[in-house]
Amino acid sequence: MIKNLVEIIRKNKKKDIKKSYTSFLINNGLEGCVAKMEEEFAELIEAINENKNQVHEAADLIYHLLVTLEAANIKFEDVLDELKKRTNQSGLNEKKNR
Repeated sequence: MIKNLVEIIRKNKKKDIKKSYTSFLINNGLEGCVAKMEEEFAELIEAINENKNQVHEAADLIYHLLVTLEAANIKFEDVLDELKKRTNQSGLNEKKNR
């Protein structure tokens, strides 16, 4: 599902900004995407604390994270490769080895 969403984001970023929210976000630049992602993260925290709309807000954050990665020219596939490398080691060890 997420890989499909990444492909949709890549396709929609080329559309008219009046017809695509994704295109609108990316055309606002990386700084705008980061600001929107931070806003969505704050909304998720609030939803968790209030115990309502958590799933909706989590979905919003994931979408905006993926848009921000695309705006920053960070390939989602590279993120998946990095996560795959980490699967055979403890998170504590990975952090210590940085």
